[in-house]
Amino acid sequence: MKPVLSPKSGPLSGQIRVPGDKSISHRALMFGAMALGTTRVTGLLEGEDVLCTAAAMRSLGAEVEREEDGTWVVTGRGVGGFSEPTGVLDMGNSGTAARLLMGVLATQSFTTFMTGDASLCSRPMERVMKPLRPIGVNFVSRSKGRMPVAIQGTDEPMPITYELPVASAQVKSAVMLAGLNAPGKTIVIEPNPSRDHTEKMLTHFGADVVVEENETGGRVITLTGQPELMARDVVVPTDPSSAAFPVVAALITPGSNITVEAVGMNPLRTGLFTTLKEMGGKITELNKRVEAGEEVADLQVEYSELTGVRVPASRAPSMIDEYPVLAVAASFANGTTHMEGLEELRVKESDRLAVVVESLKACGVDVIEGEDFMTVNGNGQPALGGGEIKSRLDHRIAMSFIVFGMASEQPVTIDDGSPIDTSFPGFIDLMNGLGASIR
Repeated sequence: MKPVLSPKSGPLSGQIRVPGDKSISHRALMFGAMALGTTRVTGLLEGEDVLCTAAAMRSLGAEVEREEDGTWVVTGRGVGGFSEPTGVLDMGNSGTAARLLMGVLATQSFTTFMTGDASLCSRPMERVMKPLRPIGVNFVSRSKGRMPVAIQGTDEPMPITYELPVASAQVKSAVMLAGLNAPGKTIVIEPNPSRDHTEKMLTHFGADVVVEENETGGRVITLTGQPELMARDVVVPTDPSSAAFPVVAALITPGSNITVEAVGMNPLRTGLFTTLKEMGGKITELNKRVEAGEEVADLQVEYSELTGVRVPASRAPSMIDEYPVLAVAASFANGTTHMEGLEELRVKESDRLAVVVESLKACGVDVIEGEDFMTVNGNGQPALGGGEIKSRLDHRIAMSFIVFGMASEQPVTIDDGSPIDTSFPGFIDLMNGLGASIR
């Protein structure tokens, strides 16, 4: 346990670069391990979650090494070429890695045992297991698919068509990755577009992926199975989900003006920035460019007087990880911010919806929780603060309420800041370098 105290900050200023994108980092290691040849990855997030993925790829027979200059080198085994691990794969706190790897391992002809930390082992995985079973895999697990789990892969995989009940990049990706080693075409239909890093990166590695929009505004993704993936270099942009914390901190801390460099601006990841601009946030995109197929920009952020807005459910897939810090921003806004379509928050590192509401109330915020919505009533004044926050082993809860304390009247205490290292190593030092006094 590493308690953290976040007191009121003076104006924030400076230019920073946040860590590499976690979603892309996981995929770069996995896809490099399934490709033929040697893939070089620069800008990889070296948080605990991604290091667990690197260890898992080694256990499955790929060569994964870090060079002195920070470049990661992955020598792959080809699609379907992994070898049976001798031990249990420990995925730490990473739901993304665990769910995507379930898809990969579903069509490997051996049994794999997978586990994680206390938080990961409490999360239901049935929504990933359900669409994978028709491919031929068998899972043995605790109730609701909770880890530890045995994944009994099939050597006769069947391609499937699966329609997602709720847009989820993790479930979509798990089905697609299982389809890589199945003959024929695997089709995934999603009701709303979710982050598309899997589609983009598989195409980068040589897979045949076709994405079409349907008449309802959703997407149909068709993957042709059993491609020969070829090694490709990957440049990982910085993580918009990590950039969210200094961005919101600057917006709600009077006198602040910061620049966050090289932020990934994939349109399916920028719902938070769109929402903050609608609230009156002064966020300017500078030096727009494309790196390794992903849009990137530097963000200049200035303190702003925010106004409450309605955030539609259709935007949830593009900002599902950012609702905790958006709720913090809404606490300092003038008026009501109503957020819909939040059911997936219930199955993150914690029940994020419940934990955010509990934490906001502890800091004196007027908030209403529904099964799939949250309403925050702000009055345009600095929030009271003073709460003692239980992070529930959730890195985004810890960072969100550190940001809250930087602008509230009274300091905020977080019971355990150690989970932050899973996605944003050096977060506290970086924020203090901008002018915060977190300790």
